[in-house]
Amino acid sequence: MRVAVCGAGIAGLALAERMSALGAEVVLVERSPGPPNQGAMIDLFGAGYEAADAIGILDAIRDVSYPIGDTGLVDELGRRRAGLPYGRIAKALEDRLCRITRTELHKVLLDNLPTNVDLRFGTSVSEVTHGDDRAVVTLDDGARLDVDLLVGADGIHSTVRALAFGTEAQYLRYLGFHFAAFVFDASDMDDTAGDHVVITDTVDRQLGLYALRNGQTAVFAAYRAADPEPPPDARAALRDRFAGMGWLVPEVLERCPPSGDIYFGQVAQVEMPRWSTNRVVLVGDACSAVSPLTGPGASLALAGAYVLSEQLRRTSSVERALDFYERLWRPTVEEKQESARGLRLDAVAVVLTALDSPRRAALHLAPADQPIR
Repeated sequence: MRVAVCGAGIAGLALAERMSALGAEVVLVERSPGPPNQGAMIDLFGAGYEAADAIGILDAIRDVSYPIGDTGLVDELGRRRAGLPYGRIAKALEDRLCRITRTELHKVLLDNLPTNVDLRFGTSVSEVTHGDDRAVVTLDDGARLDVDLLVGADGIHSTVRALAFGTEAQYLRYLGFHFAAFVFDASDMDDTAGDHVVITDTVDRQLGLYALRNGQTAVFAAYRAADPEPPPDARAALRDRFAGMGWLVPEVLERCPPSGDIYFGQVAQVEMPRWSTNRVVLVGDACSAVSPLTGPGASLALAGAYVLSEQLRRTSSVERALDFYERLWRPTVEEKQESARGLRLDAVAVVLTALDSPRRAALHLAPADQPIR
């Protein structure tokens, strides 16, 4: 079996590794020139944690994860208003929860990628032609791939989705917020997050600080925006929207890096009637984006890739595998999307929505790898 995967993010890397381990010939293309150097702090839990364990990368994730402390909520002047016992939440999940940066999770997945996966950075898909049991994929460098399956794992603004299913506007639901994530050097600053998470508890704008290693601090910011289009200058937009806040916010904004070093986007969901057509299938945010404010995106991407690979391993035909993948995984995704739609931009709502009951049933874990057909 020959598989082309478009997108070397969390879902794409995980799926490429699984398919290669199961005997497929895999070509993995990624539009970016190299691995990402931007991204937010994420919590890996529930189905994503179970998938990481089944894939065999959990120990590597734990090696670079961060302590799970409490979350402090402060007002615009930095006065502590409340706290969330994040440590106790982790214990309620039997400590099956890891906090890790998105860039470190990418590195773990990239390091786990078999050497026989043909990884091509700086390349994307430009055309897809459907056959009875094949897909002919043309890349933007002119190369052509004749594959049994094309997987679109290229994010919320998926090129594969646009080529195979139609324009983005049909499927994207904007939830009314923009978000940004960046890292800055806080080694000379006092009163940052320490081993905890500190979040401003405000109505229409929110900023969180997460202490990293080597004096670095990760920042996650979100604010209400009527226009879904991201601003041309992300740093200027953040400084404008968070102007007037006290505590550490002015210093954080002053140290905000240039726009090119900020992970910026719209808070949106992707809703589709079908995730596959002919020999093309979508995974991760390309078909099932939830919301970066509620946290489960990385877990869902990892678990969705695992569910898809397992169905391709277990099922007698590609078509049946794609059908079973969607029937198994769609209810979990839709439940998370429904929870996120009524989200208020306050810290308590965000954290509690993110850490609802984890699911294991959809994974259908298998004890050992078996070759696929």
